[in-house]
Amino acid sequence: MAARSQPPQATYDAIVIGAGIQGSFAAYHLAQRHRDTLLLEQFILPHSRGSSHGQSRITRSAYPQAHYARMMPDSFRLWQRLEDEAGTSLYRQTGLVVLGPAGDQELESCRHSLGAGDVLDTTALAQRFPSLQLQPGEVAVWDGTGGVLFADRALRAVQDIFRQHGGTLRDGEKVLRIEPGDVLTVTTTAGVYRAPRLIITAGAWTGALVAPLGLRLPLQPLRIDVCYWREKEPGTPGTGRASPCFIALGLSQAPHSIYGLPALEYPGLVKVCYHHGSPVDPEERDRVSPDAPRPYVGLLSSFISRYLPGLEPQPAVVETCLYTNTPDEDFILDRHPKFSNIIIGAGFSGHGFKLAPVVGKLLCELSLGEEPSHSTAAFTITRFPSVLQPEL
Repeated sequence: MAARSQPPQATYDAIVIGAGIQGSFAAYHLAQRHRDTLLLEQFILPHSRGSSHGQSRITRSAYPQAHYARMMPDSFRLWQRLEDEAGTSLYRQTGLVVLGPAGDQELESCRHSLGAGDVLDTTALAQRFPSLQLQPGEVAVWDGTGGVLFADRALRAVQDIFRQHGGTLRDGEKVLRIEPGDVLTVTTTAGVYRAPRLIITAGAWTGALVAPLGLRLPLQPLRIDVCYWREKEPGTPGTGRASPCFIALGLSQAPHSIYGLPALEYPGLVKVCYHHGSPVDPEERDRVSPDAPRPYVGLLSSFISRYLPGLEPQPAVVETCLYTNTPDEDFILDRHPKFSNIIIGAGFSGHGFKLAPVVGKLLCELSLGEEPSHSTAAFTITRFPSVLQPEL
């Protein structure tokens, strides 16, 4: 997928560093606005080194945080627009079950975000989705808008439309240096590029890129176990394609949420993962020993036995992905505190993919000096103390 069809040029209207889903949508929106845009990626595309690879992601309207719930209608609309532009399906509506202890604050906030969301007790859930079993004292909330985004297909689509609108995508170019100024200079392993505006969406590598610019962002890359569990009876109704996505909140044995998607990626294998992982240097993520401990697989096995007894209790496939978390698990979408023409999108904390069309739009608007179409008050850099280093 290496993009070399256009001759390189030194100067652009905008440069975006990082061609994951967030950076690709930022570049897409800039190109839609007729800005001559360069999208840089350090790895040869497609690749599996970051956070945007893989076949599937959950999307949903149910969100415990009101600021994300308010953004989701726009996100659904923009995903639909990309589907229409690309002429391909990017979303399968399966519905989503949010389950947890009755009265759990996050669960109640999800229900509130849906307005008149259906609340299902043990009996009602068993009738609709017999493969998913609640425990005593637990309830479930039904989000009929929930479903699966086809992640790899979506990433290709947004990059293809970006290039159709005149954008330039250059992969296999690692950024070596960023020089601030009214016109910024970005030096890579293959060239030198200039633009009056820069967006940095480099995932787990963002911290290292912005450190020379005087920022110490509290970003923690995590290695996540992505686990697939075999159906005991392949094709059993309620365990395969007809089953919904789910998120389990507030469980005493799982301080972070557990989520699952139907058997769409591998026939007969249901994706169930823990929404947390082990700290990792992104440069080392692919060097983990096959014998290295996977501390959260046992937690998932216990969950499978209790909640999804139609699945084998040991994973059939375990892959890895990267999260880049902020301390509060809210995004960073903001201008550099000193260099206002440098925009940073980072810290998507494992729940950013579904919101990427809106995130890209917000980053585009910030880079053009426009009023953002959604409030970015929850996403400021300055909510974290001491991020701006004194030498600046």
